[in-house]
Amino acid sequence: MANLPILLDYWPSMFGMRARVALREKGVEFEYREEDFSNKSPLLLQSNPIHKKIPVLVHNGKPVCESLNVVQYVDEAWPEKNPFFPSDPYGRAQARFWADFVDKKFTDAQFKVWGKKGEEQEAGKNEFIEAVKILESELGDKPYFGGDSFGYVDISLITFSSWFQAYEKFGNFSIESESPKLIAWAKRCMEKESVSKSLPDSEKIVAYAAEYRKNNL
Repeated sequence: MANLPILLDYWPSMFGMRARVALREKGVEFEYREEDFSNKSPLLLQSNPIHKKIPVLVHNGKPVCESLNVVQYVDEAWPEKNPFFPSDPYGRAQARFWADFVDKKFTDAQFKVWGKKGEEQEAGKNEFIEAVKILESELGDKPYFGGDSFGYVDISLITFSSWFQAYEKFGNFSIESESPKLIAWAKRCMEKESVSKSLPDSEKIVAYAAEYRKNNL
């Protein structure tokens, strides 16, 4: 295990899942290290002293931080298999735009759906549904966001699907009725071993979210 890349991660994190999917999509073996947020490891604090957050990929002794940055690094460090980006500059720019949209619009809204209550939760649900519909419109009739091949935007978004059941339970709505094409896309992605092996069981996520709500709301 000494020469394998090390992934510092936390099992329910959709951001950590991105790194897991990216590495497995490239066929890269790695050492997974689960972090305890109440007692962060010296390697995490040393590797990401600015944010002190996961995921961190340590490759050849050098840390790479922030999930989308990790995904891009993996694509460049192991270019031989399954490229995450289109070959043309415009396609690459579009992929970065939509992954950024997921981070800026989708991330905050989804947390309000499962991690808040009352008016704040309702506002979050509306923001979430709006973001889902925008993403579904961008997907259109394509199998994946980049076209025929699974890529950067798919990796940035698919990890949230492990939380869909929690969003529906605590937000009291159906994602499929709002966005059937996006659910069909998620099922298509889950057929990939790199995804199915990297995402935890939805029931475990629901239990995790329920515990959070019990302790924090």
